[in-house]
Amino acid sequence: MDAANLIRMSSPFTIFNKPHYSPASFSFSIPFSLNKNISSSRNYQKLSSGTSSGNDAVFDEAAYEAQRLALDAKTRQSMVEASKRETEADPKAWKWVIRKRVWDFMEAHNIAQNPRPVHHRIPNFIGASAAAQKLCGLEAFEVATCVKVNPDSPQKQVRFLTLSGGKKLLTPQPRLRTGFFSVLESSMLNPSTINEACTSVGVAKYGRPIGLDEQIKVDLIVIGSVAVDPKTGARLGKGEGFAELEYGMLRYMGAIDDSTPIVTSVHDEQLVDDIPVEKVLIHDVPVDIICTPTQVIFTNTSIPKPQGIYWDKLSPEKLGQIRILRELKSRIEQETGQKLPCGPSEKLPPTAKRSR
Repeated sequence: MDAANLIRMSSPFTIFNKPHYSPASFSFSIPFSLNKNISSSRNYQKLSSGTSSGNDAVFDEAAYEAQRLALDAKTRQSMVEASKRETEADPKAWKWVIRKRVWDFMEAHNIAQNPRPVHHRIPNFIGASAAAQKLCGLEAFEVATCVKVNPDSPQKQVRFLTLSGGKKLLTPQPRLRTGFFSVLESSMLNPSTINEACTSVGVAKYGRPIGLDEQIKVDLIVIGSVAVDPKTGARLGKGEGFAELEYGMLRYMGAIDDSTPIVTSVHDEQLVDDIPVEKVLIHDVPVDIICTPTQVIFTNTSIPKPQGIYWDKLSPEKLGQIRILRELKSRIEQETGQKLPCGPSEKLPPTAKRSR
């Protein structure tokens, strides 16, 4: 049996839908419920003066943004050193080699757009709006009622077109640090706030947080990429694994299945042909459709989509980053009476540095 099949056949420790949990050594189903407030985020509200109304709390935008930037700054300090150390220690660290090549090229050829530098982030690029227009011209988008879109800069126009098109937008809190997913609808906004609602601050300000037991159906997933192979649909993100976790949690919720289309929007120069399919892991998310400023590509990917959350791949450090996962893991263990597996320890890469 070759290595690729061994990777694909590794025990998934997957949660397929809310009532089901299949550990490695036994198979049984125990129904359990989750508190809908499980994903409540930090309190970024302050009381306005001169009123005693029950609705006198307003969103403290400055406090939220300060908190977000402080958390980002804390994790951005050693990103370059971490990736360099990993690459030097392991000559087969092929993902970082491809990422760095793409980031370097985009900066060197001035394809990159702010926020810059684009290293260690989902890179914004010249033509992102054109790629968004192509994406939103897809039949899969036109018939969708609810679209999940990543919170990164190059997909901001996709979020705008989703809301302005009267669709429901599902978007995660950045890095799932302060919460889980938020839902926004055009009925919750007006023409003067819809653009702000497409930013991370706007999502926190106008969005409705949801929990893991929310009854929701997602018709289309839009995902950011650093590099993607148009022939296979294999994709590389920025290396933090949040797209995979978000996908796994949506599978857990029953919001998506194998038939839910996954689309990415990238610059043409982010198309690569050297992502080895045999090294794609069981939790990596492939894409069905690629939209660039100049073309639409249907990958007809044969790479299996993840079936849920792979607890044996989650390091203690990653679990420690994400409150919603810790609470979910604890609840499942309490309900099933079985301890979920945990992945090996890892040194987490910090995120990108912002230029001032």
